[in-house]
Amino acid sequence: MPIASPDVYAEMLDRAKAGAFAYPAINVSSSQTLNAALRGFAEAESDGIIQVSTGGAEYLSGPTIKDMITGSVAFAAYAQEVAKKYSVNIALHTDHCPKDKLDKFVRPLLAISAERVAKGGEPLFQSHMWDGSAVPLGENLQIAEELLAATAAAKVVLEIEVGVVGGEEDGVVGAIDEKLYTTVEDGLAMVEALGLGEKGRYMAALTFGNVHGVYKPGNVKLRPEILKQIQDAVSAKYGKEKPLSLVFHGGSGSLLSEIREALDYGVVKMNIDTDTQYAFTRPVAAHMFSNYDGVLKVDGEVGNKKAYDPRAWGKAAEGGMAQRVVEACEHLRSTGTTLSK
Repeated sequence: MPIASPDVYAEMLDRAKAGAFAYPAINVSSSQTLNAALRGFAEAESDGIIQVSTGGAEYLSGPTIKDMITGSVAFAAYAQEVAKKYSVNIALHTDHCPKDKLDKFVRPLLAISAERVAKGGEPLFQSHMWDGSAVPLGENLQIAEELLAATAAAKVVLEIEVGVVGGEEDGVVGAIDEKLYTTVEDGLAMVEALGLGEKGRYMAALTFGNVHGVYKPGNVKLRPEILKQIQDAVSAKYGKEKPLSLVFHGGSGSLLSEIREALDYGVVKMNIDTDTQYAFTRPVAAHMFSNYDGVLKVDGEVGNKKAYDPRAWGKAAEGGMAQRVVEACEHLRSTGTTLSK
């Protein structure tokens, strides 16, 4: 199927919240990792979200070019073409964008989408994230309000972050302190500034102890009940049941019980990067160790072309990552929920 239209994406998110499941949002940085994500979603019969970070977009343009817009446009064009061969709906998203990169990343991409929509076409991406966690809440929401007007005009969904995800991802560093936990007051301030859909559709990454990076299960101290407290407060004030569409960041090492609890409180999207990176690389390491004298020309020998052909280890890598995407769909209850069924 083609990349999800704005209407299809809206239906995906609505169904996820109503059904208490979430879509894995898989970070990719190459055509191989994109193909692996598509394969995983198709095998799980789950719609999904595939996303690029600022660093991933730079890498997609070529490691010596490092142009986020070139990489993003190329990624979207490639995804648009190959996704047609799969029987699931896929939305394209751009991940964490801090203030100093808005003019180099999100705003130019929004301008491209606005131009496409004005000509009767579809936006280039279905959603973009503004990461204002490093600036004061007032400034965060002021920029979010400006971006929401632009995303609404381009038929794009905005994602914002209120609170701080700890750890580091693509150069965005979050301190591990009390800001790891979004307050009810923060949530109410967000809705006061952005509304509940009348100004444009958005998702909120509210933080409840989330940390980017690699952690063993149980080491990340999450408090999913914070999400329920904020949902309940907004619901009580505005008279809408479970009004917020929430995003789960920094989920590596989370207990399945914590993930499922967050789904019950309105999480519709969960970012997955660290785990799929490992799932992609682990089979490559196994191939290299198992075929040491084939991938290297050892002691004057010629090696084995079939062993060092990038397709040999690339297929194994894609298979490993696809399996991890299937597992993510199972964890997030999205298995078998595709709109195409």
